Amino acid sequence: MATRFFVNSLPDYEPEVPAVNPPGPGPGNTILELLSLPYSDFAIRLKEAALAIKETVVNETWGVGGERYNRNGNLYLGTLGTAFLLYKCYQVTGNTNDLNICSDIIKACDASSSYTKDVTFKQGTGGIYAFGAVVAKHRGDEQLCKYYVDRFQGISLPKEICDELMHGKAGYLMACLYLNQVIDEAAYPSSWIRTMACEILKDGRKMGNGRCPLMYEWNGEKYWGAAHGLAGICLVLMHTELDADQAEDVKITLKYMIEHRFISRNYPASVEDMDRGRDELVHWCHGAPGIAITLVKANQVFGDKEFLDAAMDAAEVTWKRGLLKRVGLCHGISGNAYVFLSLYRLTGKEKYLHRAKAFASFLLDRSANLIRTGEMHPGDRPYSLFEGIGGMAYLFLDMIHPTQARYPAYEL
Repeated sequence: MATRFFVNSLPDYEPEVPAVNPPGPGPGNTILELLSLPYSDFAIRLKEAALAIKETVVNETWGVGGERYNRNGNLYLGTLGTAFLLYKCYQVTGNTNDLNICSDIIKACDASSSYTKDVTFKQGTGGIYAFGAVVAKHRGDEQLCKYYVDRFQGISLPKEICDELMHGKAGYLMACLYLNQVIDEAAYPSSWIRTMACEILKDGRKMGNGRCPLMYEWNGEKYWGAAHGLAGICLVLMHTELDADQAEDVKITLKYMIEHRFISRNYPASVEDMDRGRDELVHWCHGAPGIAITLVKANQVFGDKEFLDAAMDAAEVTWKRGLLKRVGLCHGISGNAYVFLSLYRLTGKEKYLHRAKAFASFLLDRSANLIRTGEMHPGDRPYSLFEGIGGMAYLFLDMIHPTQARYPAYEL
């Protein structure tokens, strides 16, 4: 288990101890020096690093005029993730060149969209068209915005589509919710979104039981986590209008997960891992981090302190075992940092901002060298948004204004 993460020797938050002054005449680049910086100065360092990483990501995945585009147009591992990063850069800096390249990438992804059968936000055409409409709107191109909305509305869901977030109905519904949130004129009426939510609930009830009302299966396993299982599906459902009995099913399902977590307060990746006692994964996709973000949403929706307490327990697991030997959002340090940002946004407790700052400082100070020496995995797609350094740059940009930070394509 220890081989999956670095032992966390980072200093934890101690409000009664005055901040340590940076040694020497100016700020250095060690973790302790970064942690000692006032947040405004730390944000400047994050911004500088993020913009440098962005240039590398664009060069490696897009090049000049798109000569390096490889027809992989999804958000998760593909070039659409580069566009998502560029849009975030534009939001932070106002650099219209980033927005223009972002738009060009989306057009290329649209042109090659026939190569994918997926329709979800992270993996398929749902992400291309929903994000395309948002960027076109920000560029003031109403005609192009309408084109992407029309393309989105023309998506046909595969007959045998599953329910999970990455490849299923929940992932498609997330794209609908994102589009409706940003585009002034709702692309889909609430009645249609409710119909889709009801279908997901109906599927979950078929596999659920008395104690756990909802359950879903993907690739032969009953997953619990954010990417493929209950946490991701329940989070999407909590963004929709539910009847009292439907909301209760979501609530009881999440409480069942809390009741059956490991003694460590981590969560099994699946029912099968729960039965095996396999307490190994502390990722956004599997384990405490992704579930913690879902529990934060549950506390907001249901007002039940049990969800907040469980989210904070999951954050403790993430602090102890979440300094992973990977950089990315899905199963890396960047994604795990969002647990602390989510709780900081909810509670306002400086402890959680400090922990996010500590994880970001570790990445800022050590990730490049650890990747170079082979001690940290760069991701199968090392420049991608969800596995590679693209996600690290996105985190750095998000942390400039931490109360506004949202895990991309998961927290709306």
